Amino acid sequence: MGQRHPLASNSALETTIDKILNNTEKDILSNIKTALGESQQKLEDSIPKLESEYDKIISDGKKEADKIEKQIIGSSDIEARNKQLTILEEAVEKVFSKALDEIANTDRSGDYSNLIKTMLEESTQILGTTEITVFTNAKDKDVVQSSLSSFSGAELSPNTIDCLGGIIVKSKDGAMTFDNTIDARIERLKPLIRKDIASKFGVGN
Repeated sequence: MGQRHPLASNSALETTIDKILNNTEKDILSNIKTALGESQQKLEDSIPKLESEYDKIISDGKKEADKIEKQIIGSSDIEARNKQLTILEEAVEKVFSKALDEIANTDRSGDYSNLIKTMLEESTQILGTTEITVFTNAKDKDVVQSSLSSFSGAELSPNTIDCLGGIIVKSKDGAMTFDNTIDARIERLKPLIRKDIASKFGVGN
């Protein structure tokens, strides 16, 4: 049996190594190509989902912006209305204050005397009797007393009441009372006056 030549042996080894390296390189390149393909496919598959999420984010953002805008507008409207109501109440108070001053300084004769007669007529009609006791303040006592002569059965109470003017009428049996003082009449007129002023301001009721 002859000995193998050393050069022939090395050449065979190199050939074997080259073959292994080539196969390994091919496997690696193949794996890389496969992985790249899979990654590209996953990316393409995820695009619709990403676009959908993007649209949803934009839509939610727009809704939130609209909501905030409406809140800001709503707050401005409420603030403007509150200012209008404040102005309205100030105007109403000025009207009443001026009216009270004029009434307090009104001469208790002439038109005021006629007003008291009208109040007595109105009160007896509401109570349905002239058998009444009339109460008034100290300032109006004389003018009320002078007007009672037209109402048979009516008498002026010796007790005075605290009011701006006008009368309180009670049936003598005590069953009925009608407050026809100027104070009460103003209170009854307040809603109408407030409504009239509100309409001038365009505030509404």
